[in-house]
Amino acid sequence: MTVGVDCERPAERPEERPGDRSEEGLGERPDEGLGSGSGQGLGHGAPGGFELFRDDWGIPHLRAADALALARAQGHATALDRAWQLETERHRMLGTSASCLGAEAVDWDRFVRRARIADTARRCFDRLAPETAAWVAAYVDGVNDGLVEGAARAPEFAAAGIAAGRWEPWTPLGVWLSTHILFAGFPTKLWREEVARRLGEDRMTLFATDGPGTAGSNGWLLTGARTASGAPLLAGDPHRFIEDPGVYQQIRLACPEFDVVGLAVPGIPGIAHFGHTGGVAWAITNAMADYQDLYREQLRRTPDGGVEALGPDGWYRAHVHTETIEVAGADPEPVEVIETDRGPVIIGGDPEAVESVSLRYPPRVTGRLGFDVLPALLRARTVADVDAALDRWVEPVNVVLAADTAGDTLHRVAGHVPVRPYANRLRVVPAEDPAYAWREGETVPLPRTEADRPDGIAVMANERGLAAPLGVEFAPPHRAHRIRELLGAGTGWTPDAQAAVHTDTRLASSRPLLSLLARAPGLGPAAERLRDRLLRWDRHMDADSTDATLYARLRNDVVHRLADHPALKGVTGADDPWRSAAHPALFRPWLAAVPRIGYALESLLTVGLLPYEDRLAVVAAAAEAVAAAAGETPPGPWGALHRLSPWQALPDLTPEGSDAEAIRPGLAGDHDCVLSTSSVPGVTDLFARGPAARYVWDLARREDSRWVVPFGASGVPGSAHHRDQTPLWARGALAPVVTDWNLLHRTGGTRNTEKEPAMTVTESTESPVPAEPVAPALRPAVHEQKVEGFGTVRLVPVDPATDADLLHGWVTEERARFWGMADHTREQVREIYEFVGSLPTHHAYLALRDGVPAALFQTYEPDADPVGECYDVQPGDFGIHLLIAPAEGEGAVKGYTEALLTAFIAHVFSDPAHLRVVVEPDARNQKALARMVRVGFELGPEIEKPEKTARLAFLTRAALGLG
Repeated sequence: MTVGVDCERPAERPEERPGDRSEEGLGERPDEGLGSGSGQGLGHGAPGGFELFRDDWGIPHLRAADALALARAQGHATALDRAWQLETERHRMLGTSASCLGAEAVDWDRFVRRARIADTARRCFDRLAPETAAWVAAYVDGVNDGLVEGAARAPEFAAAGIAAGRWEPWTPLGVWLSTHILFAGFPTKLWREEVARRLGEDRMTLFATDGPGTAGSNGWLLTGARTASGAPLLAGDPHRFIEDPGVYQQIRLACPEFDVVGLAVPGIPGIAHFGHTGGVAWAITNAMADYQDLYREQLRRTPDGGVEALGPDGWYRAHVHTETIEVAGADPEPVEVIETDRGPVIIGGDPEAVESVSLRYPPRVTGRLGFDVLPALLRARTVADVDAALDRWVEPVNVVLAADTAGDTLHRVAGHVPVRPYANRLRVVPAEDPAYAWREGETVPLPRTEADRPDGIAVMANERGLAAPLGVEFAPPHRAHRIRELLGAGTGWTPDAQAAVHTDTRLASSRPLLSLLARAPGLGPAAERLRDRLLRWDRHMDADSTDATLYARLRNDVVHRLADHPALKGVTGADDPWRSAAHPALFRPWLAAVPRIGYALESLLTVGLLPYEDRLAVVAAAAEAVAAAAGETPPGPWGALHRLSPWQALPDLTPEGSDAEAIRPGLAGDHDCVLSTSSVPGVTDLFARGPAARYVWDLARREDSRWVVPFGASGVPGSAHHRDQTPLWARGALAPVVTDWNLLHRTGGTRNTEKEPAMTVTESTESPVPAEPVAPALRPAVHEQKVEGFGTVRLVPVDPATDADLLHGWVTEERARFWGMADHTREQVREIYEFVGSLPTHHAYLALRDGVPAALFQTYEPDADPVGECYDVQPGDFGIHLLIAPAEGEGAVKGYTEALLTAFIAHVFSDPAHLRVVVEPDARNQKALARMVRVGFELGPEIEKPEKTARLAFLTRAALGLG
């Protein structure tokens, strides 16, 4: 049984009076609806009291009497929904992951210990403004209060054999640091050093990712001149490694001071990256700035076991101590932590090591991370407020777009970039040379530009643009150019129309390879056919495109042929830097040659490395090989190969069968498309990086904003909201941002999705009481689909107690006589559906059309049903029943039932294990049988059942062209 908590500290629940849930009592203004009549724990002055609501997607909406109580509420709600994720991040920050995950986590733990992440977090917390420190501490109190209940829901704790650990006030800062410490890509400097040493100094930037880059984020702003509403729109999608649970948490935070919706980072209070306060909205992308340096250290051991380092003024004593990494299933491992005047030593360290390298990063130097900005962003009302707040931001360095309801806009860089020589950005520099020191107290001026351009469009996509003076390598311009091209094609843009931009699959970086293919000499007949086919291709990496797969095969082959070319021998094969023991294993992904070649393919095929004739020969040979292979194994659709491969702390818990497929959907896109689902050319067609969220912020009506995440609001396996957004995310759809409190369900920490009712604890009751019933429109949907010309169909689980009157009215109508319940009482109907709900093989759903109940939809596994005794059940058979609501019926809307069947069948076949739909209408129901035939069912034999003579009908995946 799940016990929820509406108040962080129990307070007396006032009797809900008429008008407490009225429009006036729960308005859009953050200072409305927070008085004594609006809910428990708020009007009574109870310290820390708050309310937790959820929308249909289980997204938490929090209200509290003040900002501190709200921070505590955010921590508490996050602990309920993401307890295992919080525990994982706490261990990652402390460098203790191996204690529960085993030896595979030792490399990360060693790096975190040596980089002194936890100690830096403590330093930064100590330098916070007192009011910010109290706010962060309140969030941590909420986390600690909710962890016991949250951990009880999460099976990972039992699987790992651990209990949830306690958070310290500085833990969120450590989580932020550990999440972003590799964000600026300092290990790339190690790669450039290897290239310079092996191929020559002039080749150091040969593999620069400007052509093309790895996955990156998109963001765009449309001024009122280009929107239907006349107010700005802000949209985009951050591209990061996809983790399960997700790295972003949809949330709403409301108190008398502010009311903000946005994407929070679990473990971090407030909303740092993507938020909408009602008055102003903001979003970020990675600026690709370089602000971390690597120094080559000279170290020596002293007779007493200490360590000395060579600096500009000679030898001096460095800090050194030893820590122990506990390893599950193995012996503990000691790690020596050394810190010089430049920073912690993260490579080498032993005076006998080939090379020792220290890391210098701004929070370690300044003791500041930028957390004082977070509460200021929540209170922002205008672009000017956001701009002023971001002046104090530190890490990571971001490009920011913002707009407010007055039409003002912002386009700037925010963060801390130290002043030092350009060489520091490129490579490892000598620690003893004062020329490479940071200029104390100085930072590089941060660029800004006008977002309100003449064309009304501003774009940020990690390209070499606004932030060019701050970095070395950027993403290629293709995504930015394509976004601007799409947006510039029209005006009257709406929030819903942004999905077409989010999901665009044009691959502009294919041009160099296809241009060489067009000129490749001496191709055989099969290779010529391949060439002609790819030159006719529209260059869209669509999920159903076999041409996209053929192009990917060609690209992979070219990558490997380049890796075998003598010009790259120094960094490939046996000489590949990733094979070297000189660098920690953690950095090997940055040191592997084949991925570097794959990402830099556009530039490698355009200039520099190989003569033009050699490039033609490589592409021609690849075309011959791919054409021959295609003759034996024709290419399948791109989406069958290009599947999500998310990171999970405990991958062994990944469920088998259909649920495993659900977290690995096949998608369109590629690393250089706007839909930047980034595979690794030459290595794998799977992708681990992609849109970690999508958002559209509407400055005209915040309630018209949209958002989605790859999985769901909950991190608890088995929860109704664990992966309920995956179908939306996979097809590029967005969920509405609900801002009307009347449309939300007040809950005690989770929606009532367990077998036992969710409970609410109050001070006035010594035992839990059942939560109030959930109306169908407020329940989480197992499937949602917009049917053109019909409306949005949502399938929600039947609640027998709540829905008994509705169902009884339907099944006892004369028109429903085939259903066999015409003489049943209300209680009998309720008992039947309670029994159905208790079966793992049978399920009952209400189908809602635009929120209104329209049909009863039931599913069953034939081999667990009496019908299975009447025919030869085939593997993959899946049975359904359908009862249309009496109020609609035939003729109310042309094609009404067929439209519903479209959604039902899409839901059934969304599970690849379902190969054939089985129906068994009454043999006398000629109207139903004719309808089934129109949809595509093939009629089968009549069968005798105790209650009727039925006619079987079957619909296969193949009949719908689904394969």
